[in-house]
Amino acid sequence: MPTMIVIGFRDGLDEALRRRGLEPFYIVQPPVKPPEGRGFTYVSDMENAQEISRAVLAAQLDGIAGVLTVHEMGVFGAAYLRQQLNLPGNTDSQTTLYFRDKYLQKSRLPPHIRRARCRHVSVGTSFKDLADDLGEVFVVKPATGAGALRTAIVRSPEEYERALTPFTGQSDVEVVAESFVDAPEVYMDGVWRNGDLKWSSMSRNHTSPLSAVQGGVLAAHILDRRRRPTLFQQAETLARQALACLDAPDCVFHLEAFTEDAGLTFGECAIRLPGALSPQVNKLTFGVDLFDVEIGLALGEEPTEPLNSGDPDRFYGYILLRRPKSGSLTQQDFERNFRFDEIQYSSSPDTPLGPYGRVGQAIVSDQNELKLQQTIEEIVLFNAASGGYAQSPGES
Repeated sequence: MPTMIVIGFRDGLDEALRRRGLEPFYIVQPPVKPPEGRGFTYVSDMENAQEISRAVLAAQLDGIAGVLTVHEMGVFGAAYLRQQLNLPGNTDSQTTLYFRDKYLQKSRLPPHIRRARCRHVSVGTSFKDLADDLGEVFVVKPATGAGALRTAIVRSPEEYERALTPFTGQSDVEVVAESFVDAPEVYMDGVWRNGDLKWSSMSRNHTSPLSAVQGGVLAAHILDRRRRPTLFQQAETLARQALACLDAPDCVFHLEAFTEDAGLTFGECAIRLPGALSPQVNKLTFGVDLFDVEIGLALGEEPTEPLNSGDPDRFYGYILLRRPKSGSLTQQDFERNFRFDEIQYSSSPDTPLGPYGRVGQAIVSDQNELKLQQTIEEIVLFNAASGGYAQSPGES
């Protein structure tokens, strides 16, 4: 079997690689452990291209067909490995940095694209300096972060000091601060090839990833183009302009934007698979398998058929289920109150917490996007309230 080097691990991608007849070799950080029978190597830092390269060389792999990553933190290392090993896919590691560093990305966009004001927080920068520049409320985050980890909204010198605690404080390019955009957020998942947008979908989070990191339930659903033609047109225009300006390689991308009265404000854009269950709900809704598209890009394949861009019969969404803040829940509690397309939930106190505190996940669907949104909101409330709020199955 040809070998695919994979930085990070995800179940859905592992299954897609097996369907392709490819043997994955994983580079992961503890405590992640791929399934039995998969080759893997531990590294301390998936962003350290030298450590990743040493791990690959030490593994003495035969028949390497490609390299890909399932994580934001592995994008630079994947491009570097392809370059060093003469493999297909994006090999421009410098351009990749404009999709990692949030200041570099926003500073490269043309003036007509609205975005938050952004700057690196150099060593010794004061709260007053940032407040005078960015406004009384601003956001502090890792320059190359992902998933809202170590991200904080700052309103006072005390909050600023706490926001800097997770960082080393020894680098002028480790942290960025951005002006706060107080608006709902949507995101696009899509495919960019040969300098143009080949396919995309749009989704909305029910709570922001930052709120989910702080204890909320992360959930999202696919939006209906027929209900929001102007929003979709604005999003596709924004994606084309931003990706072209940033010299995006052929990629699967994930672009976040804020919906304001004046139109869309650019949030950030990544050239990697979308997170959580976004690939799964896109496949269920549109029949587009982003895992398989990513594999094809890593193998240097040319697309054989156009991706489906028609109107779907059903819309899908997902919820990353958490332990309730008090009391307990079982999978049966969820199933008694709601209809699910898929659900997995562990009520065992020994279950390790996944990203965003999840101990389970669910997928739901509806022919009507608004009804789907309502159902997801009810499941989120049910989860958070330990079953204190419920509806009968017939009401969904």
